[in-house]
This record gives sequence, structure tokens and C-alpha cells, in this order.
Amino acid sequence: MRLKNVPGSREVIAESRFVIHNPEENKGKWAGVFGNDAPLHIEIGMGKGRFLMDMAKLHPEVNYVGIEKYSSVLLRAIQKMEEEELPNVRFIRMDAEEITNVFGRGEVERIYLNFSDPWPKDRHAKRRLPSRQFLARYDEILKKDGTIEFKTDNRLLFDFALEELEPAGWRADVVTFDLHGDEKLVQGNVMTEYEERFSSMGNPICKYIIRR
Repeated sequence: MRLKNVPGSREVIAESRFVIHNPEENKGKWAGVFGNDAPLHIEIGMGKGRFLMDMAKLHPEVNYVGIEKYSSVLLRAIQKMEEEELPNVRFIRMDAEEITNVFGRGEVERIYLNFSDPWPKDRHAKRRLPSRQFLARYDEILKKDGTIEFKTDNRLLFDFALEELEPAGWRADVVTFDLHGDEKLVQGNVMTEYEERFSSMGNPICKYIIRR
């Protein structure tokens, strides 16, 4: 469970040069933030930033933006960046519902959703990041051939995510219910903190890669 209150976290975030503080001002202009025209990938709900930063080290030719709404969790990512600064990584503290106010139409090449909050109650289904409501938001900001990669150990959430694809106008390029048991797909797989923990417990990891 994510901690939501760490004293001083908001103050650190407000002063951090790794955090974009008025992200809506950069809508359609993220190339200017990084000073280059490299492809833009975003992770929504990045947690402590391990996945995002590992990806950035492996792919310096890509720009990465991590989105996290909990200040105490974002604080951990900032601390990691202070230890090992990566020029192709920036963070935003915001709710994912605001992404269309922050990224322009067709500005993002890839979206990562890793171990998202399952929001298990039916009345909260539209808050789930792989829901059709969020897929509509992703549709606005993704390039024409852009993709979404989603990983979770929650089978009920994954089944829900698959059911949302057709009515939302998306199709799956890749679907697996056991990522770590797939010799081909697991090659080059970059793990999150949760993924390492859950897979070590024997929990199968589900993944899809989708496009319109």
C-alpha cells in the first residue's frame, strides 16, 4: 500500500528541478522541455520511479515523463534522481485524469501502466487506468501508431482491461497471463518494484500491448 503522508514531501517536490510544476504550460511543447525531438514515453502511476529510470538508462534516445499523484511516493523518485540524474527523465505530480490538459494531440509515442490501482468496486470502474474512459484520454495524446503497455498481477483487473478494448476501439498486439513464463516476452523485460515482489511470491504477471 502506498504511503500518502510524508512530512515535507510537498515542499521538496515544489523545489525540485526534476519536477515540472506547471505541466499544462508545456502541452504540445514537450520537445522544448527536453531540448530535443526524441520520442516521448510516459508512465502513469510511476510509483518510486524504478521502472521509468531503468528504461531511461537503457534508452537514452527516448524522453520519459513519470506521472504520480502521491507526494510521498514521488519524493522517493526525486531522491533517486538526486543520486543519479538522468537528462531524459522528468516528473509530474498530478491526477491521471488531467493528462489531456498536459500533453498535446499525438504528442506521446507510448504509455506505460504498471500495477495500477484496481479500484475493485464496480462504481469506481471508470477510475481504473485501463478503463474505456481512460482509453479515450489516451487516444487523444497518442501518436497514430502509438501503443500502451499494461502490466499487473491482478487477474480481475486484467480481465476487465481486456473486456474494455473492443468497445473502446482498441486491439491487442500482445496478451499474456504469465509474462515471466513466456521466454520471448520476458526478454528485455524491465521490472517495477511491485513486479519483482509479486513475481518472487509466485504470482503470475499479466501484460498486454495495445494499439488503436
